[in-house]
Amino acid sequence: MNPIILAVIIVSATGLVLGLILAIASIIMAVPVDEKAEAIQEVLAGANCGACGYSGCAGYAAALSKGETTECTLCSPGGPDCAAAVAEILGLAAGEMKPMTAVVKCHGTPDKCDNAMNYVGDLSCKTASQLFGGPKACNYGCLGLGDCVKACPYDALSIVDGIAKVDPLACKACKMCIKTCPKGIIELVPLFELKTVNFCMNKDKGNMTSKQCSVGCIGCMKCVKACEFDAIHVEDNKAAVDYDKCTGCGKCVEGCPKHCLELVTLGCEK
Repeated sequence: MNPIILAVIIVSATGLVLGLILAIASIIMAVPVDEKAEAIQEVLAGANCGACGYSGCAGYAAALSKGETTECTLCSPGGPDCAAAVAEILGLAAGEMKPMTAVVKCHGTPDKCDNAMNYVGDLSCKTASQLFGGPKACNYGCLGLGDCVKACPYDALSIVDGIAKVDPLACKACKMCIKTCPKGIIELVPLFELKTVNFCMNKDKGNMTSKQCSVGCIGCMKCVKACEFDAIHVEDNKAAVDYDKCTGCGKCVEGCPKHCLELVTLGCEK
C-alpha cells in the first residue's frame, strides 16, 4: 500500500477514536445546567457586589433557584424592577422593596475637626488608618482620601471639603463603599423618608470627643429624653437612631447641643 495513503488512514482512524472518546467523556463529565438559575442571573443587576448576602449574582441566583431563599428583593442595585422580574420567574410575589442610600456619617470637615499630624504617604484611607488611626484628631472620622469613591461602581461618591459625600439618587445601596471604608462610618439609610441621622460615629467619652471635633456626639442623652417614640438610644457613647421607629418629628434634633443630629430627607431637597 502507498505509504501516504496508509498514513492518511492511520491519522483518520486515530482522529475518529479520539473524537469518540471526547464525545463519551463530555457526556459522562457534563455539569447539569440550572436553567432557572441562569434565567434569574440574567435579570439581576450584574454588579456582583454581595449586597444580597451571597457570593455575587450567581450565588444569589442559585440560592433562589434551589429554594434556599424566597427573598426576591435582595438585589439592591437592581431595584424593584429586578425584584419583580425574579418573582415572575419563580412564580412568587415580589414583596415591597424599601429604597435605601448610603450615608457617610461624619461632618468633621477641616474647620470642625483638626488634624493631629501631617500625613505623607499613599493616598488611601486604608493605608492612612494603619498609622495611629490616620491624621485626623478624631479616630472615627472620615479621612477623605477616596477609597469609597474608587470602590463605588455607580459614581455616587465624591470628596467635598475633605469628607466623602454620597449622591443619594445615584447610589444603588450595593454596600461596596461600606465594605471598603476602614472606619466603618458608612451606613444605609431610607431614601425619600424624613429621618433623623446622627452624623457622628465617635465612640469616645463626651469630654474627649468635644476636644476632637466641634460637631461630635457626646452621648448627653438629651435626644433620648426628647424622643417620644423610643427611636433613639445612646450606644457606645453616641446616639443611634432606629429608622423604623423614627417618625421624623425633629424633637431630638432641636435638643442636640452639638448639632450632629440632622433631620434629612435623602434623595429630596431639604
